Amino acid sequence: VQLQASGGGLVQAGGSLRLSCAASASTFNNVMGWFRQAPGKVREFVAAISWNGGTSRYADSVKDRFTISRDNAKKTVYLQMNSLKPEDTATYYCATRSSKVTVISTTPASYVYWGQGTLVTVSS
Repeated sequence: VQLQASGGGLVQAGGSLRLSCAASASTFNNVMGWFRQAPGKVREFVAAISWNGGTSRYADSVKDRFTISRDNAKKTVYLQMNSLKPEDTATYYCATRSSKVTVISTTPASYVYWGQGTLVTVSS
């Protein structure tokens, strides 16, 4: 499975961005997650969504500002980011769990395939 993340860029505080992650796979029924890593910091969980979009989880730091969604027909998962803050600045990665796993996880080690990352910079 290959994942291609896109949509990052430079935005002012309070602005919005939508990240996309397209998967190249014969099927797209995996738990998908978004993580981020700021310079000098560990990779952290942002959001994740179940295979059918029925369940999602968010980090407390992004709850009520970010929304994760997916379009299985397009094999794409999205992260809508609103009310962005300078502390949201990071490289954002999408990732997928094994197709045999249906439980959402917030742990990076639980995800087996990773995209290349897309940089989000929020200026104050």
